[in-house]
Amino acid sequence: MTASTFTALFLILLVITTLIEMTLSYRQSNSALKNQNSVPSDFKEIVKLKDHKKAAAYTSDKSKLNIINFFIQALFLLVLTIGGLINDINSFYSSLTDNQLIQGAAMIFSVLILSSILDIPSGLYKTFVIDERYGFNKITLNLYVSDLFKQSIVSTLIMLPMILLALWIFGNLGDLWWLWLWLFLSIFNVLMLAIYPLYIAPLFNKFKPMEDIKLKNKIEILLKKCGFESDGLFVMNGSLRSTHGNAYFTGYGNAKRIVFFDTLLEKLNHSEILAVLAHELGHFAHNHVKKRIVFLFLISFIGLFVLDVLKTNDWFYLGLGVETQTNANALILFVLISPLFLFFIRPLMASYSRKNEFEADEYACKFSSAKDLRDSLIKLYRDNASTLTPDAIYSSFYDSHPPALKRINALKKFIS
Repeated sequence: MTASTFTALFLILLVITTLIEMTLSYRQSNSALKNQNSVPSDFKEIVKLKDHKKAAAYTSDKSKLNIINFFIQALFLLVLTIGGLINDINSFYSSLTDNQLIQGAAMIFSVLILSSILDIPSGLYKTFVIDERYGFNKITLNLYVSDLFKQSIVSTLIMLPMILLALWIFGNLGDLWWLWLWLFLSIFNVLMLAIYPLYIAPLFNKFKPMEDIKLKNKIEILLKKCGFESDGLFVMNGSLRSTHGNAYFTGYGNAKRIVFFDTLLEKLNHSEILAVLAHELGHFAHNHVKKRIVFLFLISFIGLFVLDVLKTNDWFYLGLGVETQTNANALILFVLISPLFLFFIRPLMASYSRKNEFEADEYACKFSSAKDLRDSLIKLYRDNASTLTPDAIYSSFYDSHPPALKRINALKKFIS
C-alpha cells in the first residue's frame, strides 16, 4: 500500500463514520420528538405525558450536542494527523531532550491531555445547561472544577508511568514486544478493577454502609438465594452531583461490592430495588462481566498484533501525515484511528450486550417479581428522562440496553 492510498482510505473512513454518527444522532432526536405526544400504552400507568415530552426534549438536546461533538472530534483528528500537530509536538519535545522514551511519553500524554481539554466545553454545557434545564444537575461549579482537578492528578499518576513502561516494552523486548505489552495491559486492567473501588472512587464520592436494616436483610436473603458473596452493601452520595439513579457492582472475587446511588433508593420501593439488584446478579450468574473482560483482552491482543505489522511500514506514518517512524508515533496513531476501523462492528457488539441484558432480566424474574422489575425499569426511564421511542438504527449502534418497549414486552411472559 502507498502512503497516498492510505491517506485516501483514512479520509474516506473518517468522513463516512462522522456523517453516519451525525445522521444517527439526528434520527434519534427526530424519533423522540416525533413520538412525544403519545405515551406508549405499556408505560401510561407510570409515565405521564409531561414526563414523556420531557424525555423527548432531553434526548433531542443531547443528540444535538452529540452532532457538534462528532464534528469537533473529527476535525481534531485531522489536525493531529494530516494537519501536522503530532509532528509539531514531536519537534517541541525533541528540542527539550534527546531521550526518545521521554519524548515519546510526553508526546502521547500531550495528545491525551489535548483531547481531554477539548471535551471540557461539551461537558460544561451538558452539565450546566442541558442537565440544569431538565432538573438533573446538582453539582456546583466549584465541585465540578474540583472533580476535574482530581481527575487530572489521578490520570497523570496512573497514565504517565503506564505510557513510559508501555514504550519501554515496545522498544526493548524484541519481536514479541506486542505480546509482552498485551500481558502488561491485561494485568494492569485487572489490578485497576481491584484498586478503583478502594482508593480512587472514594476521592470523588462518599460510600457509607447501608443503614436501612430491613432492606439490608432482604438483600442478604436474595444474595444467599443467588449464591452470591459480596464485601458489603454501600450507598453512594450520587445526589451530590445529579438526580439520576443507578446501582452497580465493583471489584471481583470475594471483594465485590454492591453500590446503590442514594437517588435510586429514594425513587424505588424495597421490592423494586430487589428486582434491580437481581438483574445485576444475573450478569454475574451468566458470567457477562468475565466474558466482556475476555473479549476486550482478545480485541487488544489482535490490535497489538496488527500494530506490530503496521509499525514497520512507511505508508502507515506518511499516510497519516506523520514524518518520523517511532514507537510512540506508531502507538498513538493506532489508538487514534482504531475506532474508525471498529465502527462498523459496533452493532454486533451492542447486539451482544443487549442479549446479555435480556438474559439478566430473565434471571431476575426467577429470584424476584417480574412486575417489580418492570415497574422499576419504567420508573427509571421516567426519572432519568430516557426516551421510550428511540430510533431503531441509532439504538442498534449505541444502545447497550434493549429499547424500552422491547424490554418491557419481553418481561410480560414472566408476569402472571
